[in-house]
Amino acid sequence: MPHIISNYPIWFAKRVFDLFGASLAMVLFLPLFPIIALAIKTSSKGPIFYRQQRVGKSTPQHMEFFDIIKFRTMYQDAESYSGAVWATKNDPRITPVGRFLRKTRLDEIPQLFNVIRGEMSLIGPRPERPSFYNKLEHEIPYFADRTYGVMPGITGLAQVNQGYDTCIDDVRTKVGYDHSYALSLRSTKSWLMMDMNIIAQTLVVMFNGRGQ
Repeated sequence: MPHIISNYPIWFAKRVFDLFGASLAMVLFLPLFPIIALAIKTSSKGPIFYRQQRVGKSTPQHMEFFDIIKFRTMYQDAESYSGAVWATKNDPRITPVGRFLRKTRLDEIPQLFNVIRGEMSLIGPRPERPSFYNKLEHEIPYFADRTYGVMPGITGLAQVNQGYDTCIDDVRTKVGYDHSYALSLRSTKSWLMMDMNIIAQTLVVMFNGRGQ
């Protein structure tokens, strides 16, 4: 049951909303950039930013890839021995500064650049790593369909309701939320109501430190 966005007015309005919202957020968060950068650089070795390939907007015939940008929250080369695995509670790979950034979701701020470049939306299903994608598509019905024609987002319905994925059962639950969000894009009213609600809930998560 693919959710291809064929309603051009909604797609256009969502893109304008993304550009305006990302630009405004960039101005508001800009003073935090040097503070976060200094905290990361002085607390552990490695770069300030972390780039990782993710699956972008897709259709049944085509799949796009892009490099997501985040503030580094793990020790350098944290996955050199474990490989690609989900983060867990009290994950030893995460630095003390990184733990704070994850709890407040401040590590996601650099993804505003991804939004401005047209690779992501402010709100949408979280983009998966290609290394997880085939396994999840095989084990979870309609997993791939959740992103058909929908731009991946910095935050989304699944993220404000359940947070980061820690196991495949979390992903199964997330798929339901992602399909629900895609259905809200069928009309301008439902889309705006959904996005405003997710933004409000995201701010609550950031201030309460409910990230992981």
